[in-house]
Amino acid sequence: MDPLLILLIGIVVVIGGILALRLHAFMALLLGALAVALLTPAPALQRYADLQVQEEKFTQKQAAEFVKSSVGKRVAERFGSTAAKIGILIAMAAVIGKCMLDSGAADKIVRSSLRLVGIERAPIAFLGSSFLLAIPVFFDTVFYLMIPLGKSAALRDAKKYGVYVLAILAGGTMAHSLVPPTPGPLYVASLLGVDVGKMILGGILVGCCTSFVGYQYVKWANNRWPIPLRDSAESPLADLEKTAQIDESKLPPLWLALLPVMLPVILIAGGTFLKSPWLKGEESLDFMRPLFGFFGDKNVALIAAAAIAMATVAWIKRVNLKDLAQSMQGALASGGLIILITSAGGGFGGILQESGIAARIQELAPASQSLWVLTIAFFATAIVRAAQGSATVAMITAVGILAGFGNADLGFDPLYLALAIGCGSKPFPWMNDSGFWVISRMSGMTEAETLRTVTVLLTVMGFVGLFVTLALAALAPFPFGSVQ
Repeated sequence: MDPLLILLIGIVVVIGGILALRLHAFMALLLGALAVALLTPAPALQRYADLQVQEEKFTQKQAAEFVKSSVGKRVAERFGSTAAKIGILIAMAAVIGKCMLDSGAADKIVRSSLRLVGIERAPIAFLGSSFLLAIPVFFDTVFYLMIPLGKSAALRDAKKYGVYVLAILAGGTMAHSLVPPTPGPLYVASLLGVDVGKMILGGILVGCCTSFVGYQYVKWANNRWPIPLRDSAESPLADLEKTAQIDESKLPPLWLALLPVMLPVILIAGGTFLKSPWLKGEESLDFMRPLFGFFGDKNVALIAAAAIAMATVAWIKRVNLKDLAQSMQGALASGGLIILITSAGGGFGGILQESGIAARIQELAPASQSLWVLTIAFFATAIVRAAQGSATVAMITAVGILAGFGNADLGFDPLYLALAIGCGSKPFPWMNDSGFWVISRMSGMTEAETLRTVTVLLTVMGFVGLFVTLALAALAPFPFGSVQ
């Protein structure tokens, strides 16, 4: 059977399971993986095994065992290998996010940003704060945290309410799809073999460019379609004053509030820089290499950041270790669900690779020296996003289709392929996206207002991200040195 037909059936199973059968994304992705595994013929498995032997990933014995293995075993192994790559990171990110909310660290960052730029420039503070917070905190949580602050600011200047809401969205949504350790970009980088430090730096660069352009659209849209400040059951105006009047002396100092976010970024990115070809011969930096070699590991960096975040909660809230452990259960439960979804997506993508889909697509669109691959990756992700709603599921599905390009002679760093997939998860959000309803209900916007502001904003930022990624790939194809 043609791998393209297998791919089509797999995508239909996933999207149909989510939309028609109302299955959870975890179950839909798992069923998709099983369907693809059942349809993949033995000759395709043999070709895949032979390729792994050539690349020295399999021994001859492992290749023979792989070809004979059952469908269930192959799916389970793909699921497990994905969990091994991202499980600790997602769990620690969930803990960091919960601790930053409980300790008041997130509130401190937003208040400090507002104080730094002044209330007249509050949208810029919201833009930067939401981008920063969305690196370790899931976007829905960031929006829940910041929308009351946006409404509080609008009590002073109601004409800017739309700017406040959309600025929060413009910052947080880009970090959600471009900067690890959020699950989507983390998994994409892992499957394409992109160093996490590279993904963080590249995601921040492209995210800042797209957020800047998005902010310009926000100001224009608010002048054309102003959004009135309305009461909502999810975020009543009557509760805002109570939130705004929390004594800042009860919040952690700014340096401590920022530490769980900035520490892993510095450690992981620092490790990436020290491994770059330009610094390999610098003996003056040798004393730093063991330090960053240990703490620059992505798992160790996130564990250290989570420990600091938990210590901050214990100090600020004066809780004992037993109470702290109980408060973390909810965060770990939330993180566990994300791990299941992402690992099931890894199973789906890995099984797709066994079908030979990467080689088949490369026949249609040769990778060598072709920036068209980035455009293909962008639109493949955007189509899946529009069809089923979730940006994370769209990224997981698209990278499963395109993972083979990570080892191809692209003519540029696979980082750009990962960024194109991240940007492709932004366009065309509508009513099938749970985030659409979170933003609409929490902000008090009508469905029509949400479509002409939020949908257009995310679509504009997605396409801007594609153009920036294309430009960077053309001008600096290997920004961290040639891929070894």
